[in-house]
Amino acid sequence: MRRAYNSVLRLPQLNTCPQCAAPYIPHRVCPACGFYKGRQVLTITAGA
Repeated sequence: MRRAYNSVLRLPQLNTCPQCAAPYIPHRVCPACGFYKGRQVLTITAGA
């Protein structure tokens, strides 16, 4: 019975990227533009 609270699901908190205004998880690279802390870490190519 004490472990019942651990099964409560919480949605991840999202921030908006200062570069492209897309939602992203804090302390992670933005998947839309590839920026992290004002630096471009990943090169994102357009199209698929």
